[in-house]
Amino acid sequence: MVNGWLESVHAFLLPPSCVLCGGRGQRPVLDLCVDCESDLPRNDGPCPRCALPLAPAIASCGTCLVRPPPFDRALVPFRYAYPLSNLVRSLKYAGELSHARILGTLIARAARARRDALPQVIIPVPLHRRRYRERGFNQARELARFIGDALRIPVDDRSCSRLRATADQTELSAAERRDNVQGAFALTAQLTARHVAIVDDVLTTGSTVSALAPVIREAGATTIEVWAVARAMPASISGPGLPQYNPPP
Repeated sequence: MVNGWLESVHAFLLPPSCVLCGGRGQRPVLDLCVDCESDLPRNDGPCPRCALPLAPAIASCGTCLVRPPPFDRALVPFRYAYPLSNLVRSLKYAGELSHARILGTLIARAARARRDALPQVIIPVPLHRRRYRERGFNQARELARFIGDALRIPVDDRSCSRLRATADQTELSAAERRDNVQGAFALTAQLTARHVAIVDDVLTTGSTVSALAPVIREAGATTIEVWAVARAMPASISGPGLPQYNPPP
């Protein structure tokens, strides 16, 4: 109740404005206008298991049929493409934490729209303490915070930890990504939830969440979802340099 009242006051005193076009945002506090939101690259009809974009009339991707991932399903409402990719990069590499509210709100809306049972807890993909010191924040934790507030789901950033500072996945192949995060996560506190959502910013090969999911499964979770704002293919992820906000040709 208090948070809702504060958001209403904030929206009245400082109306939201769209970060993409500068127009009027959406109340109470979404800095994205209706038109720009409708222009975001939707991930319609994806594989229910890994959220890979699929052609019409295809129910599941071949990889998940042959070699299912260690999580049960994925919720990824957008494709990693302009202009959403700029918002993600600005959050991750430029520290634009206000974008976490936008992206987290969009994930929460997608989760609510499914009308399925919501998870009992949200676990953001842990960031190693050395990387945290360098960056000053964990983008997955920032996203999870706003998702949890919107859906009234607790965020658990204590049960799992990253044991070692893995290399940035950006420039790695799918095989290198799997090797990079092998054994990188561990359970560090008791986990009682049986239905868990792992939150990350972008789902590409799924190697990071696939390394974390078995740790959560071994702790007793029976249903594990992966929530991310965007689904990408490895070739569509560029390096850590922040792109300019220029329209695509």
